[in-house]
Amino acid sequence: MKQSTREALLQAYNSMQPIIARLYLEYEKAIENGDNADASLLDARANMLFQEADSILVVISEHENGQ
Repeated sequence: MKQSTREALLQAYNSMQPIIARLYLEYEKAIENGDNADASLLDARANMLFQEADSILVVISEHENGQ
């Protein structure tokens, strides 16, 4: 994997972290307020983004270990 590709993937991963954290924070607020529909939506989107971010790290790791 080219260094520029690795850097782009890491930048994407790092950019996703504040978004994921915000979604989980809003999820917790929705739970506290009894807004179950919003909480469910926020949780699902946060989980999806978390899994995608994790996948980015896996791809980077696999390519580094394969070299």
